[in-house]
Amino acid sequence: MGDYRIDELAHAAGSTVRNIRAYQDRGLLPPPRLEGRVGIYDDSHLARLRLIGKLLGRGYTAAIIKDLLGAWETGKDVGEVLGLEKVLTDPWSDELPGVVTLDELVARFGAGLPADDVARLLDRARDLGLIEPDGEHYRVPSPRLLHVGAELVAAGIPLDAVLDIAARIRADCAVIAGRFVTLVEEHVFTRLADGENPSGEEVSELAAVVHRMRPLVRMVVDPFIARAMETRVEASLGDRLELIRDHLRTPAEG
Repeated sequence: MGDYRIDELAHAAGSTVRNIRAYQDRGLLPPPRLEGRVGIYDDSHLARLRLIGKLLGRGYTAAIIKDLLGAWETGKDVGEVLGLEKVLTDPWSDELPGVVTLDELVARFGAGLPADDVARLLDRARDLGLIEPDGEHYRVPSPRLLHVGAELVAAGIPLDAVLDIAARIRADCAVIAGRFVTLVEEHVFTRLADGENPSGEEVSELAAVVHRMRPLVRMVVDPFIARAMETRVEASLGDRLELIRDHLRTPAEG
């Protein structure tokens, strides 16, 4: 295991010395071992520090993080704890980010638009997290979403309307994700917050539940979306499709 002074730990974790001391004061990060007057940290501190940063970035409060971490600290196998931390912090998609240039974005989404409109639309896409400025390029967290947007624009849908629906769908997905997480918190995580020390078996079970949620979320969402689309398409476009069929069945007059 690596040894780190506090400034080295901060650099390795992408954090700051000030944050590390604040996490220690709040009981989120265990104290270092002392060699004389120098505090020495190890890889377990690094893993914990990275976890804290990711959980904070995902909206967990320091109090909730403290409850979770405190429940895991006593009598837990390091492998079990790190396994649970990995499940909680691993990405939920195997999609790899992409990179595009400004010229490529304009060609796909804003050809012929005034410069002011291009700048405004870029700001909207950035605010939605669809693109991220990265030097002279733009990082694309989800190339699939960018492809869907390009297909909709190519079909004749204005980019503003595409971004509007993207914002609504993102909000809807946040609600769905919140419901799944709440379900697990209420029926599984409560075992870690009821004042009892969970056993290694319970910690492993929690990691397994979170891991199983990954495919389950898609398995639940996909059929609901498919059925909803069938109903909406039939209700909204059924009459128009019937008119088209009638027109095709009617012989053209000479």
